[in-house]
Amino acid sequence: MTNEVPQGVPEDYAKTLIFPVGEPNDAYAQYFTGRSWLAPLSSEQVNIANVTFEPGCINHWHKHNATKGGGQILICVGGRGYAQIEGQEPIEMTPGTVVNIPANTKHWHGAAPGSWFSHIAIAVPGENTSNEWLEPVDEADYKKLK
Repeated sequence: MTNEVPQGVPEDYAKTLIFPVGEPNDAYAQYFTGRSWLAPLSSEQVNIANVTFEPGCINHWHKHNATKGGGQILICVGGRGYAQIEGQEPIEMTPGTVVNIPANTKHWHGAAPGSWFSHIAIAVPGENTSNEWLEPVDEADYKKLK
């Protein structure tokens, strides 16, 4: 992993991050509205990655399923974004914000309208873990966010 700024990411934004932006997140592009980049940081003990979202990019509703343990921890490291657990109000994320997503909980996360956003995603270890991708976030609901 290099610290080179990938095409499509403003250099001035990338230089504010302490982690690399990574490569285009092509493997999961079908589950995102907009473009994102993925920089795996660790696959030892716990999977950790930096995910960068262009303005307006969010992922679809999804769950991190597990029969025991599991879930996800998000830590904002740049820009401004949101995370939302189904049935709750969206949580604004700015650098330093930590959001804990319990296992088997429907949620989404991504950039605020008009802002680049990067977060560290930590996959909480568990038993029988799997990701379940669901429908896109309602565009009208997203557009209500500032």
